[in-house]
Amino acid sequence: MKTVIPGGTGQVGEILRRALTSAGHEVVVLTRRPSRKGEVAWDGETLGAWAREIDGSDLVVNLAGRSVNCRYTPANLRAMMDSRVRSTRVVGRAIAAAARPPRVWLQMSTATVYAHRFDAPNDEATGLIGGEEPGVPGYWRYSVEIAQAWERELERAETPHTRKVALRTAMVMSPDRGGVFDVLLRMTRLGLGGPLVGGAQYVSWIHDRDLVRAVEFLAGRDDLSGPVNLAAPEPLPQAAFMRTLRSVRGVPVGLPATRWMAELGAYALRSDTELLLKSRRVVPGRLLEAGFAFEYPRWRPAAEDLVRRVRRGR
Repeated sequence: MKTVIPGGTGQVGEILRRALTSAGHEVVVLTRRPSRKGEVAWDGETLGAWAREIDGSDLVVNLAGRSVNCRYTPANLRAMMDSRVRSTRVVGRAIAAAARPPRVWLQMSTATVYAHRFDAPNDEATGLIGGEEPGVPGYWRYSVEIAQAWERELERAETPHTRKVALRTAMVMSPDRGGVFDVLLRMTRLGLGGPLVGGAQYVSWIHDRDLVRAVEFLAGRDDLSGPVNLAAPEPLPQAAFMRTLRSVRGVPVGLPATRWMAELGAYALRSDTELLLKSRRVVPGRLLEAGFAFEYPRWRPAAEDLVRRVRRGR
């Protein structure tokens, strides 16, 4: 199987490249700055020679887009929007022009599309789309608009011979350096892994091995298209999530943080408090209905595996 991964040099791309290559598949990564075997140059906006890689491929997994791990300034928010919409549009054009288009196009999206809520989980059928929640920062709405624009561009692509799936992905937990789990583990070791502003906000997550298995599952299921939540079945309130991680790591205390402390920490990490404070209570309704069995449906076993892999050298 040949898989093309536009924007595949980040954490999720590295996870998929390792797994698919180890399984004997051919993987081509499209990147602005190719530096390794299997990487091909593209600009994420215009058709070019890179489109030949898509013609005749079996699977496209488009991960391209400006990282959300940044300060949510107007310029960065616009870059997030433009990079996602333009890259999705040009991937769609490449697939439409292919003499032998891929069977499947898995397009990265985000669980952030759902509303900030505590009362009930969001699945694909009954989940509330965000943007109108009272009492949250106004700019949170723009993150939802980015996700919606991303998915609209996928829907508009005229690719009748290619099945399309929008991957509404929760935080991916892997032992890789620089990833979200690496940051959380570092905070835990420093004694900072306590409740954030009370810790009632839900954390939705997925273990890296289940991410890979879900991608393989969706690639092989001809009956699944449209939005699919990539998230473990049991999201947890942030306080319980971090308490479990502290227990697994053997750290007895995690200092709580107020809102201003969260703002200060996000600024130091060059990130934004939306990533910490928005309640993302997302569950994988369609995956479970289709018979997908999670290897790590619960957080404690997942955290134990991740900590063990970090300790033995990732």
